[in-house]
Amino acid sequence: MSDIVKKRTNTSVGKNIRTLRHQHGWSQEDVANRLGISIPAFSKIETGVTDINLSRLEQIANIFGVNVVNLLALDVEQADLKPSSLSIAQKKLIDRESEIANLQRKVILLYEELRNKRSVAM
Repeated sequence: MSDIVKKRTNTSVGKNIRTLRHQHGWSQEDVANRLGISIPAFSKIETGVTDINLSRLEQIANIFGVNVVNLLALDVEQADLKPSSLSIAQKKLIDRESEIANLQRKVILLYEELRNKRSVAM
């Protein structure tokens, strides 16, 4: 593959990934965390700077609930790609887990505050 074709392919794939990310309402950090890579590394994929291998393409496709072919297509922006019910459920689950963690922190803080008040009163 010539360098020009490779660069165009990387740019097209990156643009498609960015489009899918925006359609899901995710930040670069969200996707980078799901991939287990740094935000700058993901940014390089999205901008077409990094050559992306097939296993990473499959991983990204799975995160967005699409086929690898969708990532390689030239006109993903025009495709009617709706988030899959699985990706919607995953996002809701992540949101709920975050809420639970916040509530747990609040309970711990309230418990410690109550314990401190009891020890002062004695």
